[in-house]
Amino acid sequence: MRLSTLAALTAIAATLVVARADARPSQTPLAATSPTATSAAPDPAAFARPVANPWFPLVPGTVTVLRGTDEGARFRERVRVTGRTKVIQGVTTRVVRDVLHRTDGTLAESTTDWYAADDSGNVWYFGERTATFDAQGALDSREGSWQAGVRGARAGLIMPADPRPTDAYRQEFFRGHAEDQAWIVGFKRSQATPMRTFRHVLRTFEWTRLEPGVVSLKLYARGVGIVREQDVAGGSETFAVVAVHHRR
Repeated sequence: MRLSTLAALTAIAATLVVARADARPSQTPLAATSPTATSAAPDPAAFARPVANPWFPLVPGTVTVLRGTDEGARFRERVRVTGRTKVIQGVTTRVVRDVLHRTDGTLAESTTDWYAADDSGNVWYFGERTATFDAQGALDSREGSWQAGVRGARAGLIMPADPRPTDAYRQEFFRGHAEDQAWIVGFKRSQATPMRTFRHVLRTFEWTRLEPGVVSLKLYARGVGIVREQDVAGGSETFAVVAVHHRR
């Protein structure tokens, strides 16, 4: 299938799922607690005995390295699960650092994310503090930063405990600033990356209303998380995992 055809079909599918996610949140895996524009904060009691999610592991000391391109430029991304935590709305979240460098070594983006697994193994997203920088190292923007409970922002679901095709959910919600959503489309038998070939990978389409027409395909492997992502409509970003390290 030609990329242009795939992109068109993907954009149509994403549009339909946005409507589905808003209109029928009860169809998501969390039923009564799935994140919608009107949902309340997650109950801290539901995070008393967190269960690890193999599709989105949060093991302190894990460092994942990805490489990719966007609009012709090459980048190296380093995602580190730190040993630090942050309490947000009564929930103890794990602090994850995500740093993006250009090939010349200059810093392009620096982000601190806050995630937490609940007692069922669903991983929730409680916000991020992000900043982008120009080629000279000057701060360009902090747009996209948000924290659940602040200025109306709400926590979202980053990965269900038992992901199944057609599951649709909000990943974040801060109106006008952070509105990412996801749709699980199924599984793929294998996916080759510079690191190795992964078997039985999870496939999702992810998008935001703030960038109409831009849809990203993301592939997740058990025990690793994202192993490949690429824009299939409206963008040119492509990244793949090259290494995973486990450090104390």
